[in-house]
Amino acid sequence: MTAVLDRPVRQHGLNRPLLVLAAVMAVTAVVTLVLAVVDPVQITGTDGWLKPLKFSISIGIYAVTIAWLLTLLPARRQRLGRGLAWVVVAGMVVEMVAIVGAVALGTTSHFNVSTPLHSAVWASMGTAIAAVWLVTLVLAVLLWRASDDAARRLAIRAGLLVGLAGMAVAFLMTSPTPDQLDSFSGIAGAHAVGVPDGGAGIPLLGWSTVGGDLRVPHFVGMHALQVLPLLAFGLEALRARVPALQNAGTRFRIVAVASVGYAVLVVLLTLQALAGIPVTSTFG
Repeated sequence: MTAVLDRPVRQHGLNRPLLVLAAVMAVTAVVTLVLAVVDPVQITGTDGWLKPLKFSISIGIYAVTIAWLLTLLPARRQRLGRGLAWVVVAGMVVEMVAIVGAVALGTTSHFNVSTPLHSAVWASMGTAIAAVWLVTLVLAVLLWRASDDAARRLAIRAGLLVGLAGMAVAFLMTSPTPDQLDSFSGIAGAHAVGVPDGGAGIPLLGWSTVGGDLRVPHFVGMHALQVLPLLAFGLEALRARVPALQNAGTRFRIVAVASVGYAVLVVLLTLQALAGIPVTSTFG
């Protein structure tokens, strides 16, 4: 009986609150894209509406990913999974309200401690993101044996672990820079390393082209949640065309190499950013 209860089962559908969150983020992305064109708000030298645009896309993808992962939980963990989903929804809503509200006011949301209100908003964002990180950690533990297929199981494990590492990079951004410590102006923390935020950057993404930028490993690491499981599914889909992939061991080894390579890439990008080297120098 225990074995039956522990067997991963599918829900009747993906988690509804998370799907609603993803749908709201899709609408938010469209609205902020329009606003970025018709009503650009210059904040730290860039169009402020691009920030909620990027976050809405990222949160939407994350919400769908977590909704799928929850379907892999064993039957006796489904109720817990629904609770975790609500934590994600609440945390993401808090973050998006803060980001959109700040842009509407023509100011920054992240690292802004210039007034008691801004400090409270920034603290609430930090709390929300910490809660989402913990939810992802709990899922990593609960889904450690999420699939009978070794390659798929490894892809889920590695995707969650590397994703957690990528999310954790954000905490490195919250420390005041030396310039901020020397001359405090209401901002404590930065995306860029070695240069002020808001300088020359890659179009849309905004990653600095003149200094290090911790958003690069943060972005790459987070999306291991999608990249590695999609790799496993892709290998499975190619089995009919590539005979070698019919062997489960071959698929497992490919996913293992990709997982190690992806983790090493995130580490290297983090070290590069901390050294103040722009990501564009890698391709220059």
